[in-house]
Amino acid sequence: MKLKDKVAIVTGGASGIGAATARLFAAEGARVAVVDLDEKGVRDVAAEIQKAGGHALAIAADVSRADQVRGGVAHVMEQWGRIDVLMTAAGISLGGTVDTIDEATWDRTFDINVKGTYLWIHHAIQPMIAAKSGAIVTVGSQLAQSSPGKNAAYVASKGAIASFTKTMAVDHAAQGIRINALMPGVIDTPMPARSLKRYADPEAMRAFWKQRHPMGRIGKPEEVARAALFLASDDSSFVTGTLLFIDGGWTAH
Repeated sequence: MKLKDKVAIVTGGASGIGAATARLFAAEGARVAVVDLDEKGVRDVAAEIQKAGGHALAIAADVSRADQVRGGVAHVMEQWGRIDVLMTAAGISLGGTVDTIDEATWDRTFDINVKGTYLWIHHAIQPMIAAKSGAIVTVGSQLAQSSPGKNAAYVASKGAIASFTKTMAVDHAAQGIRINALMPGVIDTPMPARSLKRYADPEAMRAFWKQRHPMGRIGKPEEVARAALFLASDDSSFVTGTLLFIDGGWTAH
């Protein structure tokens, strides 16, 4: 088992990439705190992990609320006494170009995608610094490098995650903490399913997404989860500050 006896936190863990990663981390021996605003979703994923013989905590929290983040980290420390791995998968995508996005939509996108990533790392990295060991996996997007447009706030937020990850990796490498980012392509999760509803012809857009990846298909959450496991485990012991694209060739096209 690649994460035997490790303690991991996964935000955005109620569905999609976060849920797939939480399940895989648990299957690989980690005790997993599943975090999401969706209270029923986190309970369901945690119960599924426990039913399979794993160990999980369900933490319902808004990742952009500092008090809730502090409380979540404190709860994990009280229960398990350490944090070895943090994966910040919580995110939202609301669409729009800069001339149409209102301020509230812009702020909410950055609150969840960027501030939420900052807050969880800010608090969860403290026990990692004390232990001089840890692995943090952020979640960006291939769109930060190659965007088809019409999603300005989301794309900007994911570009921020890429830069944030690199500078944190430099800052904390000497403390034994590795920090890397996953940059997924279009993955078959609830987020793009919701995004499709913004288009006049959802099926045409889904077909475009498929052909835009040179591999000719949309990715699966489990494929991203396996990349997260690589970055979270000792398999990537000499990897930090990396943007790992799991995008079916999107950015190579």
